[in-house]
Amino acid sequence: MTTYDITRSPTSGGFLTGLIAAVAAWNDARQTRNALERLSDHELADIGLSRGEIDAVAQRLSR
Repeated sequence: MTTYDITRSPTSGGFLTGLIAAVAAWNDARQTRNALERLSDHELADIGLSRGEIDAVAQRLSR
């Protein structure tokens, strides 16, 4: 199983920094969502998730 390090250090700055952070957060959520969607229902149940929770988990983990 592949793991991803999605931790990012917080930065402060202007518009461009905010835009880059937003794109990075979107990409983190996309990668998390794709990884979870590749799991079987049994594997999701093993980690305490259902298929309907994938979007919420991906958004929460990318923040």
